Amino acid sequence: MEILLCTLFLAYGVALYSRILAHPLPLSEYGLRYRPSWLPAILASMALVLVAGLRNNIGDTFSYMHAYRYGVFTWSSLDFSKDFGFNILQLLLKQISDDPQLLVFVTATVTTGLIVRILYRYSRMYELSLYLYITTGMFTTSMNGIRQFLAAAILFAGTRYLLNGDWKRFFLLVLFASTVHRSALVLLPLYFLVRAPAWTKQTFLLIGGAILIVLGFNQISGTVFSVIQDTQYGHYSSFSEGGASLVRVLVAAAPLAIAFYGRHKLKLLSPQLDPIINLSLLNVLVLLIATQNWIFARFTIYFGLYPLLLIPWLVKVFREKDQKLFYYVLILFYLLFFLYECIIAYGGLQYGSRYLVF
Repeated sequence: MEILLCTLFLAYGVALYSRILAHPLPLSEYGLRYRPSWLPAILASMALVLVAGLRNNIGDTFSYMHAYRYGVFTWSSLDFSKDFGFNILQLLLKQISDDPQLLVFVTATVTTGLIVRILYRYSRMYELSLYLYITTGMFTTSMNGIRQFLAAAILFAGTRYLLNGDWKRFFLLVLFASTVHRSALVLLPLYFLVRAPAWTKQTFLLIGGAILIVLGFNQISGTVFSVIQDTQYGHYSSFSEGGASLVRVLVAAAPLAIAFYGRHKLKLLSPQLDPIINLSLLNVLVLLIATQNWIFARFTIYFGLYPLLLIPWLVKVFREKDQKLFYYVLILFYLLFFLYECIIAYGGLQYGSRYLVF
């Protein structure tokens, strides 16, 4: 865990320096006025890449490394009816080396690179978004569920298409991401939903629907699992690891409550924030449903990156004299949550690496 804390403070400190050196921009359609200095911004992201890419444990990392080491990947053995994109990646990497650390490093570099690029371009406060990426647990999650998080990073890279309403390019990106993890296809029908204005009747219908699902979960889950039982995800129906933490639901919901409170000011600050707000809301609702069965929390991998863009804007909701205080409250609050997750929820998260020894 010590290496993760060091990474947190190093990445945040260097990213903060990049914002101090930020250069002004013409007022963009996203309401951004400054662009962080690119060199320290890259250095901050490199810290994340090295830590994620040089690990040999956390979540299912060992399973992926084992499958890569002993798997046989050939063009003739590819099954194009499944998630063939990731297997093509492994096939190509196998031409370079049989060392599974190569797979971990390349996927970590691509995943982190895509995410950090979007945070750099669209975050109101780059260093705060990077800080939240670690303290909300998304950085740790990126090391658990490698394929799905890679697919989520590819979709996150299409934030521009989402904000601009370029559905053709976004759909092509979804189809590409689905070759890495087929569950990415869930973003196809949700595209039009999240493009709608935030805080309308639709918003409250979604909230009400999520509550009804929780209340009638036993009946609904049987139908859902029967639909997927003959697919490659059918084994999920036998999972019995309990539900997601209620603490995580409350932590995810808190920024949405502030966004609702400051919805009129947010609209003035950045008129195109609606998709980000709606995706952040979906993150909360899926987490709420996941309190009944942990497996549904896997879908928050697709939604949990968007609050990293929303939360920095919330600082500007408050009066100017209160903004600095709220910023410090965010820093402390998410640090405590990060420590809670690592020490209590994960029972003492341990980071392992052959190269980084603390």
